[in-house]
Amino acid sequence: MYEIFADLHIHIGRSENGKPIKITGARSLNFANIAKECYERKGIQVAGIIDCASPYVIEDIENFLKTGEAYELKDGGIIYKDKVCILLGSEVETSEKGRNGKKGAAHNICFFPHLNDIKAFSQEMSHHIKNITLSTQRSDLSGYDLIDIVEKYNGILIPAHIFTPFKSYYGNCTDRIENIFKEKYNKIFAVELGLSSDTYLADMISELEGKTFVTNSDAHSLPKIAREYNKMLVDDISFKEVVKALKNEDGRKVLVNYGLDPKLGKYHRTHCDNCDCTIETKEPVDKCPNCGSDKVTFGVFDRIELIKDKEESKSPENRPPYVYQIPLNFIPGVGGKTIDKLLDAFDTEMNILHKLSNDDIEAVVGEKIAKNIINAREGKMKVESGGGGMYGKVSAE
Repeated sequence: MYEIFADLHIHIGRSENGKPIKITGARSLNFANIAKECYERKGIQVAGIIDCASPYVIEDIENFLKTGEAYELKDGGIIYKDKVCILLGSEVETSEKGRNGKKGAAHNICFFPHLNDIKAFSQEMSHHIKNITLSTQRSDLSGYDLIDIVEKYNGILIPAHIFTPFKSYYGNCTDRIENIFKEKYNKIFAVELGLSSDTYLADMISELEGKTFVTNSDAHSLPKIAREYNKMLVDDISFKEVVKALKNEDGRKVLVNYGLDPKLGKYHRTHCDNCDCTIETKEPVDKCPNCGSDKVTFGVFDRIELIKDKEESKSPENRPPYVYQIPLNFIPGVGGKTIDKLLDAFDTEMNILHKLSNDDIEAVVGEKIAKNIINAREGKMKVESGGGGMYGKVSAE
């Protein structure tokens, strides 16, 4: 058994021949480049690419396999240079009844062991989605129905960024995910927290106690890969082993969730769209206390305050720790050129974030930047809350 790093939510911006997949994704974000980025710069061993049901991406995967740089594993996944296992995934938007009579929508990340499985899934989903070539298009299915189709093709379903105000189960569909999946709720063994929440906040809701938490990047560009990620204990890197870790089976497990301080997330606190201010009142509000407008984007923190059913956060005994991790490109003074210098010297971001001493880093980028990197690692940076689609900010104490 050994430890690995895994990011299970990475988008594709364009296909190899330039066809759009995720409209808001970077053009350089294609299947081959993601594999290379994880191997050469990030230092993560499992990458979940969640736009692999697009026929354009399926074609790219087939061509990538022909190069001989990668091959399919018997236990699921595609291995690149014997170092990075790529899980073939699809993010699906479901249609739910929502709250207060309004329509709701939620994102789900679904993973499949083999290329033939996701090809068959793509074919079936083309009857439920208007444009199967694009990422995360709304389907005419609820989560209750989607999970049966996913399992039909040997897949797993993980509700994505579960608290985000738009496109999530708690955000705009329901106060309890079990109300959506009903008797199938026990088939959900993991949920994705999202950038604006953490374990402390999520464990205010009792129905999540039996679910594994995962923290992922939801990357729309190559540099954003592994801004959140997980450390897992596995016997090998494959689809089968990752599923066991998510289910906490046979000694496999998630050891640590590494994520942003939720204050850095784009939707942590409620934000007034009228006067452009972040609202940090003690109690959740649906009107701006500054200008009185009801045009507010409700924050994750505030939503959890409304729907929690515990007086205080209490995690089950097997819950792994959540470690606040500030990505390099969030740290003051660390730009693209500085990151390149660090990677030239130390190979991967995981080495820089986890292993190197202050003296090692200082020798390459100087005292001030080294101090900021170490302070970020140790949770000593000042963080201002984000909201309304704007990330929070990091500054030196």
